[in-house]
Amino acid sequence: MSSNLETALYVFVLATFLGLEVIRKVSPLLHTPLMSLTNAISAISVVGAILITTAEGATTLSKVLGFIAITAAVTNIVSGYLITDRMLKMFKREEKR
Repeated sequence: MSSNLETALYVFVLATFLGLEVIRKVSPLLHTPLMSLTNAISAISVVGAILITTAEGATTLSKVLGFIAITAAVTNIVSGYLITDRMLKMFKREEKR
């Protein structure tokens, strides 16, 4: 029997390859909506990491990994919104004076 860690790593590796294949096949026209969706998923990751990090029985390792997860997800959210905003500004028409 495999341990929980081995199973979790197996699922993580499969999800990584599946995610890469799905993103590679996305049309360039859909990149902005896809970025918005990944921002929402990252927000869910932040909430989960906060819950795990602040749990009563949290070990030092889980607190450190939770902090890293929160930092990475928040960075992803902020940069994703900045890039999405910049892309949307490219499609706006300039007003004539």
